[in-house]
Amino acid sequence: MKKILILFSIGISILFTSCNSGNTETNSASAPSVEASTAGGQESVNDDESQKDVVKVAIGSKDHTTLVAALKQAELVTALSNAGPFTVFAPTNDAFNKVDKATLESLMKNENKEALQNILQYHVTLSSIKAENLHDGQVLGMVNGDNVIVTIKDGKIVLNNSATIIASVPASNGIIHVIDGVLLPPNK
Repeated sequence: MKKILILFSIGISILFTSCNSGNTETNSASAPSVEASTAGGQESVNDDESQKDVVKVAIGSKDHTTLVAALKQAELVTALSNAGPFTVFAPTNDAFNKVDKATLESLMKNENKEALQNILQYHVTLSSIKAENLHDGQVLGMVNGDNVIVTIKDGKIVLNNSATIIASVPASNGIIHVIDGVLLPPNK
């Protein structure tokens, strides 16, 4: 009886060992490559398999280098890399070129970080709104606490009568609407 129990135990051990090693190989072969850095938050995850978040989409755009630099200076990269959902109205480099150069340079200084954050947060709402769901007269509550008013002019979506949506790009944590102007919050 002892010999049967020993043989049975060895058989079970071999069975479990072979099943476990097979699963490990299958799981590692099919799992996407995801790496995390020890520094930073969600934005530091390297994932070439999944859809990119709003920040990674902006970083990948040659037309948004000024916006990305401003997000970094304002320390908003981590916040916008999180789950969201976000609707980001993203001014192009050409849109930032319309802003007085001295004003833009001043906003990029450490002592004006709060003002820069206020302006950038005025470009974000906490929801994911597709362009076709924006309508004339709609009021959007922005992250900074102010509102943006949507109008439809000649079939184009215009924000605060100053910036037109020229493209829309979906992201994993929301949507980016590329705009041709920089939105400035109302004076308080």
